[in-house]
Amino acid sequence: MNLTDEIEIPAPRAAVYAALNDPEILRDCIPGCEELIQHSETELEAKVVLKIGPVKARFTGHVTLDPSGAPERFSLVGEGSGGAAGFAKGGADVVLEDRGAATLLSYTAKAEIGGKLAQLGSRLVAATAKKLSAKFFASFKDKVAETADA
Repeated sequence: MNLTDEIEIPAPRAAVYAALNDPEILRDCIPGCEELIQHSETELEAKVVLKIGPVKARFTGHVTLDPSGAPERFSLVGEGSGGAAGFAKGGADVVLEDRGAATLLSYTAKAEIGGKLAQLGSRLVAATAKKLSAKFFASFKDKVAETADA
């Protein structure tokens, strides 16, 4: 499954990049996130509760960031397990482009799923992934705009 989208955030690129690396902001923006622990500058651990169709599960996952292209771009890879519900693994490439006083955030994400989740059908899983992604970025945009105004 592939997801791509872009969103304009009313804040400078440095503020958007800093927010993407702030565990508190991410925890507040990730739908269903119960806990987000930063183990190092590039490693995070998350506990997230998600409902996809009839399957509701608590996922525990690990994410590794690659900030080598910062602050213009970075990538991440991760994997998570939801016990009997299945697993997910994938990654994303994020590009941050200056747009005057704002920043255009573009991303391309790829994910693989297995277990009960994979049995739900790709349309339901893709629709849910798009909905969760849109919810994350709407929350993220609002949070970064609040921070930039402060």
